[in-house]
Amino acid sequence: MRPVEARIVISAPRADVFDFVSDIANRPAWHDHYLKDFRLTRVNPVGVGAGAAFLIDAPLFPQRAEFQVVESERPRRIVERGRIGRWGRTTGWTEWEFSDEYGATEVRLAFWSEPGIRWDAFKGSLGARGWLRRQARGSLRRLRMIFEERPDKPLLRATVAGYEPLKAARFG
Repeated sequence: MRPVEARIVISAPRADVFDFVSDIANRPAWHDHYLKDFRLTRVNPVGVGAGAAFLIDAPLFPQRAEFQVVESERPRRIVERGRIGRWGRTTGWTEWEFSDEYGATEVRLAFWSEPGIRWDAFKGSLGARGWLRRQARGSLRRLRMIFEERPDKPLLRATVAGYEPLKAARFG
């Protein structure tokens, strides 16, 4: 699939926006309208290696997906690599870029994927690109609301499935 891009300007310092986005546990706070059953894949949700598994709730073909952060250059860029669909045949990437705009931050979000087989490419050609662009734009608007309107109640956060912190191993 060709890249799908979305951009938005947020009235907040770049480092604050980067720190919020790089914490994978915060993602359900603004992605929950199209990503369901969001679970972390490891306890530490920040930095290279952090990841999540979720369901992409697309209208025609809902698909399971998981991703992992492969690059993180604070406060400029985050690159994520994922596996999508049945048996993880489709490989996908997400790139977040943060640029300073005189006290505000421009956030650029780009998705692209390489289908594993022709059937996956056919499913992607049935309007997935337009649907994904609309969802990404909506997500970025919700992210801007988090920074500019400061919600009253606590934000939704993801957890590790089956993780009990009081029974976890303690090192040092």
